[in-house]
Formats: sequence, C-alpha cells, structure tokens
Amino acid sequence: MKVALLTNASGAHISAYLPALAAAKDCDEVVLADPDKRWVEDAKKVLGDKLTRTYVSHSELLAQESPRLCMVSIEAKHAPPIVEAALNMGAHVFAEKPACVSLDEFEKLANLAESKHLHLMMAFANRVNPESLAARKMIRQGRIGNVYSIDMHIVADQTRLTRPAYHTAWYADKTRAGGGHLIWLGIHWLDLAMYLTGTVITEATGAIANIGGQPITVEDSAVATLRFDNGMLGSLNCGYYLDRSYHTQIRIWGSKGWLNIDSFGDPKLTWYENEGPKAKQLQVFEEPTEPRGYSPFVSRVVSAIARNTAPPISTQESLNTLRTVYGIYQAAETGAVTKTNAVAVR
Repeated sequence: MKVALLTNASGAHISAYLPALAAAKDCDEVVLADPDKRWVEDAKKVLGDKLTRTYVSHSELLAQESPRLCMVSIEAKHAPPIVEAALNMGAHVFAEKPACVSLDEFEKLANLAESKHLHLMMAFANRVNPESLAARKMIRQGRIGNVYSIDMHIVADQTRLTRPAYHTAWYADKTRAGGGHLIWLGIHWLDLAMYLTGTVITEATGAIANIGGQPITVEDSAVATLRFDNGMLGSLNCGYYLDRSYHTQIRIWGSKGWLNIDSFGDPKLTWYENEGPKAKQLQVFEEPTEPRGYSPFVSRVVSAIARNTAPPISTQESLNTLRTVYGIYQAAETGAVTKTNAVAVR
C-alpha cells in the first residue's frame, strides 16, 4: 500500500515516523511532501527503495498520487486544510496531534471523514504499549471489578521551556498550537483514560497556568477533574515541572482491586486483586514491554487500512479526546463545569 507523508521542517515526530513506515510490512511505497526539504535526505536513508517520489507541495502530491493513507504532521494551525484536502481526495488520515487550533476545526474534519466513510486517526501511540493492552484486557475481564475512579499525572521537564529556540517554536504559541502541555502531552493520558476503561468523559472542570514564567503564550501546567459516562470521577495533573525525563501514572481503582501504569518507570504495570488465585498480593507485569510507541502504532494503522480492518483508534475516539481537552480549556476560562458532548464508542 502507498502511504503519503505530508510534513515540513517543524513537523513533529518525523524521526519516529520514518522508521515506523520502514518497518510497516503492509506499506511498500512512501511518497513525501516537504516544502522545506528538511526530511528528504533522512527519508532516503531510512526508507531506501520504499521512498519513490518527493514533492515540495502538499497539494501537488495529492493531485499526482493516490495514497490510501496520508500521514499529516505539521504545525497545528496549518494542519486542517491539509487534512481536509487528503480526505476530499479519498484518503484515510493519520494526524499528529492536535491537528487544529480550535475544536470547531476538528469537528468539521471528523464529520467530513465520517461522511466519506474514512478514518481520521490521532497519533495516540500509547494505546498499543504492552502494559496498556494488558491493563485494558484486565479491566474488560472484570479483574478489578467495576471501575470507581482514575488518577493520572504526566509530568515532563521544565528545562526545554528555558531554551530560546523553544520560545519561538509553534508549540509555544497558543495561536499556532491551540494550547500547551495539556494538548501536547496531557491529551495522551486523557485518551488512555477512556480507552482503558471503555468509558467517555462527559464533564470537566480545570485550571491552567504558566507556572514557570517562561516567555511563552501556552500553559506549562494544567489540572482537571473529570466525570465519566459510567458515573466514575477522575483527575489529571500535567505539566512541565522537572529538570529532565518524565514522571507518569495512571492509577485505576475498582470494586475488586486496582492497577497502576507507569509508562516511564519499572515495572510499568502493577495491580492488586481482592479475589482469585493471587488475591491480596501485589502483582507485577513481567511480559516484554517492547515494541512500544510509534512503530507498532503506525504498523497497526497501515495494516488496518491495507486490510480494511478496524484501526487502533477511530475518528470518534479522536474527536472525544479533543472535545475533552477543549472542554478543560473552556472550564479553565469560565470557571464552570463543561459538558464535553463526547459520544460513547462501544
């Protein structure tokens, strides 16, 4: 299957997407559009013969090629018209988040995708991490009973925000990025909260701040309280607080036990069950935690499109997460509870 990669010099995670496409068995041809030619040489080295043609115009690639899947990784402000053009030419779209600077923009794209029976998939690669899949299965099997509550944090380094180059980057400008840490990193944990538990977030309250005081127009700190459609409550704390690396946690409590995911720690998954052969014991996930991240996620997306099977994330799930993010932003601005209008996906 032919895949188009539409990006530019500031496209995010291209250094991960190129080897992911190289490894994807159901992708035998890649075409690249990069107006800045930033990634052309990298693409040639990583993709080899898989890279068949390069363009300096996104519209020219779409006019000349007929890819079944377009991967769009570009500044959020400029993403919507590129995604729209790809959908209109009949391609499924894999989009680097957030792919918009307002909820209205993404809702229009999601409606367009669904009207054309195409997939619009956000790049939430943590879904396919082994510990995520194991935790999701455990919850589906009722191992920890009915889910009562969820507590999450995803904390990265403040150090990156002190660099002059960061201050001028698109993701440090709200008008170009749509938001800061919440829409860039916190969004992954919001998606996982719904994906792991099989629920959707229906209400949110929140607050945001630039706690580090760097010369940026986006938040480096966000907190939210969440209500889910099964009645449970949850919380998220996300921000740039550290000198380096990450602190992460997704802890889920249920009527028969609890589990905890720490994607950057070791072990990455622990749990406790009130019943069963190992009741009252702390259990540790001891299976392999590789491969993880973008390579297996991209491979699953490519295979789903090539084989006409369900992708690892749906258009509605992508939209639900952005509705939650913008619901938190609205709550932070108004001080009121926001209804997210998320739609359950069963």
